[in-house]
Amino acid sequence: MEHPNHHRLDNPTWNALVTKQSPLAQGTELARRYEADVAPFAGVANTTQAAFHALASLIAQGGFVFLPSLEALPPMDGIHHDHVFSVIQMVDAGNVDALNEEGVVQLGASDVPEMIALTQRTRPGPFGKRTIEMGNYIGIRADGELIAMAGERMRLDGYVEISAVCVDERHRGQWLAGRLMNILRKQIRARGDTPFLHVKDDNETAIALYKRMGFETRQTFMMNRVALA
Repeated sequence: MEHPNHHRLDNPTWNALVTKQSPLAQGTELARRYEADVAPFAGVANTTQAAFHALASLIAQGGFVFLPSLEALPPMDGIHHDHVFSVIQMVDAGNVDALNEEGVVQLGASDVPEMIALTQRTRPGPFGKRTIEMGNYIGIRADGELIAMAGERMRLDGYVEISAVCVDERHRGQWLAGRLMNILRKQIRARGDTPFLHVKDDNETAIALYKRMGFETRQTFMMNRVALA
């Protein structure tokens, strides 16, 4: 039986932006987005034209936002949207293995240039200058170089998203991603929240890893790129 609060995860960006991450948000009671240097994601309260008009006011000419949806978006006046890919939402229902915290470091503002460089090499998803403000980020260094990291992105009542899970290709196959994720999972649970994540539906390697760790598939979202027409 599905957890009674899982409906919050049907619109996770919106529910994060109106609750725990409202300080990082721009917008109104109908549409909100993260500040541009935090994350490119937006959410709407509903799929009315009024909500989409409110969303349009948050997008600069030439800019865009990513808007997840469970169904195809309806036509919007003044807005152009494309379904660019789909993501699977998975919720943690497994047991956390014994933790290996050797070499794991807390990442802070001074680490952001290296974090951006690592995500540019590995492409786990958008990561900007202020993404680190969304939550807790941890990493592993080798010879002083940041080679792996993972952190928290969307945070809403009862749930915290694990994101930016990436390992430099020269250091893969050492269970570094799993180690970092298990540390975050334990920390999130200790705060009384449930970990969840999003992964592209064609990333079979990552999906298989997450299933082995105990994450269960919940929904498939369309990721829409929305810009002014």
